[in-house]
This record gives sequence, C-alpha cells and structure tokens, in this order.
Amino acid sequence: MNRDKYVGMDVDQATIVAHVTDGDGKFLMETFLKTKAEGIRQFLRSLEGRVHVAFEEGQQASWLYDIIRPLVTETIVCDARRNKTIGSKGDRIDARKICQWLRLGELRAVYHGQHGRELKELVHCYSKLVGDTTRTMNRLKSLFRGQGIVCRGQGVYNWQRQEEWKSLLKSEALRTRADLLYKQLEVLKALREDAKKAMLEEARRQTSNKLLLGVPGIGAVRAAMMMGIVGTPHRFRTKRQYWGYCGFGVVTHMSGEYEIKDGRRERRKKPLQTRGLNDNFNRRMKAVYKGAAVTAISAEPFKSYYQRMIDNKMRSEMAILTVARKIAAISLAIWKKGDTFQPGLVNQAQSAGDEKG
Repeated sequence: MNRDKYVGMDVDQATIVAHVTDGDGKFLMETFLKTKAEGIRQFLRSLEGRVHVAFEEGQQASWLYDIIRPLVTETIVCDARRNKTIGSKGDRIDARKICQWLRLGELRAVYHGQHGRELKELVHCYSKLVGDTTRTMNRLKSLFRGQGIVCRGQGVYNWQRQEEWKSLLKSEALRTRADLLYKQLEVLKALREDAKKAMLEEARRQTSNKLLLGVPGIGAVRAAMMMGIVGTPHRFRTKRQYWGYCGFGVVTHMSGEYEIKDGRRERRKKPLQTRGLNDNFNRRMKAVYKGAAVTAISAEPFKSYYQRMIDNKMRSEMAILTVARKIAAISLAIWKKGDTFQPGLVNQAQSAGDEKG
C-alpha cells in the first residue's frame, strides 16, 4: 500500500489552498486554511503516512518552512520563476500543479535551513539600507542634473556644502525637495552604519569568519555577506555548482553529440560551444566576488596571477572574472574543509585542487 501523500500549497496572506494526492496521483482532498500556525499544524497532523509538502518561495516562506518541516517527511520551497504555468492561473489551479510537480519530482528547491539564520536577517537588513542609500543619492544628483547643474563625483553629497548646492536651484520647491533628500540621506547613512555594526558583530560569532577573512580580497563585510547569504557551504557538492549560484557558471551548448559507427553509439569529438555565463544567480554574491577580485589583484599572490592573463592578451574584464572565479573556488574549499588560505592555491590547476571544493 502506498502511504505517501503529496500536498501542494498556494499561500496567500490570509488563506492557504492545499491540494492533496496519494503516491499514485489520485486526488484525496482539497482544503482552505487560514494562514495561521496552529491551523496549519492541525491539518498536517491529520494526514497519515509519509507526507511531502511543497509551496512557492515568498514573503512568508521562511516562517511557513519552520512550521511545516518538523511535522512532515519532506518540505520543498520551490522557485516560482522556474515553475512554468500552463493555461489558466488561480489559487486552486496553482496548488494542484504544485502538488503534481512535487509528486513527479519536477520542482526546483530554494534553500531554507537553520545555518546562520540570525546573520541572514542582518545581512538582508544591511543590503536593503545600502540600496536605499544609493537610490537617495541617485535622486539627489538627478535633481541637480535635471536643472542643468554639473555635479560630478561625490561633492554634491557633502553635508557641510548642502546650502551651497541648494542655492544653485532656482525655485523654492526644488530647494525644499533637495533639503528633504539631504535629510533622508543623513538618516539612511546613520541607519546603515548601525546595521553594518550589528551584522559584523554577529559575523564574528561564526566559526568560519576568520577562515574567510584570510582569503585575499575578502574583508569583514564581504565575509559576513557570504556567510549570511550562503548559510552553509555544504549546500554545494562542487565548485561548479557554487559558480552557478554566484553567476560564474559557463553555459554550454552541444548539438549532434552522438553518432552511430559500426552499429555502436559513439560520442563525437567536437568541442563544447559556450554561451556566456548563467543568468539565474544570486546578484549579491556575484557583486561580493567581483569586488573581492578587484581588491585582490592589487597585491600578491593575485597580482601576478592577473598580470599573466593580461600578458596573454586576455581582456581586463575577463581577467577580473577569472580571478573572481578562482577566489570563489578557494573560499568554498577552505570554508568546507576548515583550512586556512595558502598562496599556492592560486596557481593550482583549475581541474585539480579545488574541483571538489
């Protein structure tokens, strides 16, 4: 007797639609739940056998994952962008499709775990404040540029010179707008520093912090962001999986891969065609490693590593990308193994030392 049950959930702020089938795909029930912890727990406890649950990533995903995970055999938070919607869309339809894809093993899971949950929240807070600060700075500069006022560089953000800059604006409304933007910028900068301080304090409690700080180009903020975003390096079996997560995975294309000779299948000896880097990646992690690469090439051992590529006529941006890939592979390896950084790792062949990093 098949004792597996599959539950697809479409989650809304107020209600959850749950569609349930057995292991053979036979419909068992459909129910509507309030998005409340106790009601969800009661529903799952009422299901017998091995229960598998899936729902899409969203604002409430972490909260819901923590509620469901201890009560069922399997919990999958799936990537909504990868779930192809066929035909009409609705809460009941979505719940049914998620249930069907869960049973068939067609869902792409989004990582949710217990590693570094506190640091993850602090990194998220800091990143959002950095983004808000950047947007406010852009709005302020756009205000002056819109009036034909040249404001190159960082001088326009100087708090001591704000009155001088505001005097260049011709109308009272524009000066008021600039004044409010300056006040907003001042508050955001203070909040960003508070968030940064809290993030770094939590990062220093992590055992991996000192290991990552030993990698050239990775400072305190970058190490904290890596630990907060990734959680655990053991999510990635090889460096190539990690490269894909960070946006450094090379997309390849192959057609006509096999041929028949003497009645036997043989693989053609033709090179793979590349199609650039993968476009489904974590933007913040890519920014962390590209920034680390720019910092690392100013000193050894990455300075000579970078220069060799330039001497071999590689474009500067491609050389920076190669350095970023190398730093990502090295940091993953020492993070997983608990080793310290050794300069010899930089010149190690790509196919050997950090393949399983």
